[in-house]
Amino acid sequence: MRRDPEPLGGLHPLLAERFSPYRFDPAGAVGDEELRLLLEAARWAPSAGNSQPWGFFTGRPGEPGHARVVPHLAPSAARWAVDAGLLVVTLARRHVGDTELLYSEFADYDLGQAVAHMTVQAQAMGLAAHQFRAFDLEGLTKELDPAPGWAVVSMVALGRAAGTPPPARERRGLDELLAAPWAPPE
Repeated sequence: MRRDPEPLGGLHPLLAERFSPYRFDPAGAVGDEELRLLLEAARWAPSAGNSQPWGFFTGRPGEPGHARVVPHLAPSAARWAVDAGLLVVTLARRHVGDTELLYSEFADYDLGQAVAHMTVQAQAMGLAAHQFRAFDLEGLTKELDPAPGWAVVSMVALGRAAGTPPPARERRGLDELLAAPWAPPE
């Protein structure tokens, strides 16, 4: 497997310089206007049939929402995520309203698009984002009690990174992206 530690020339700097920090500056608050812009970026993501099947629960340190989410973090995430200026719980609406479909096979994909938009917006604003799934899904779902048809999927920690990206950031090579899904020839 070939590893490419550097992005190709021409990749937008917002994408090339993005990394998922494991340390956040606890003094790096995310203000109301920043929160609004992050959610606005997610709002404009593409979705199947313009269904926009995403929702978010947000909590900043000192807010009641933060206190509801933090107890459900796994120890591995609690070490760093609690210092982020914002925790976002992501939810997908998997039920397709006004149709006979009981399940949207696109909801999680579309939620991913919205979170990607949020991540790029964060980078443009000088914030870092770390997406993760290290939390008690059942406990957090019970705590937040989403409406029927909605499911908690992941979380995102956003804030000011403490430290710099690691010097080497390996990624699979472009050739592997095209070959990985296919069985090797016999």
